[in-house]
Amino acid sequence: MATVAEPPETIDVETTTVACDGGDGPLGHPRVYLHMQAAGRIDCPYCGRRFILKDGASGGGH
Repeated sequence: MATVAEPPETIDVETTTVACDGGDGPLGHPRVYLHMQAAGRIDCPYCGRRFILKDGASGGGH
């Protein structure tokens, strides 16, 4: 039976477009811009950080 790994970090955001560079240390990677769809969350394909749209956020972004 496969287990689902938890993201290394979960970050609440107020926009549907977020930038991720993995932060300092071993998770660091080139900066990527991620665009959430209707699900209101997205995981970074490089480091696995999970970004979740805060309740009540307008969702506007660049």
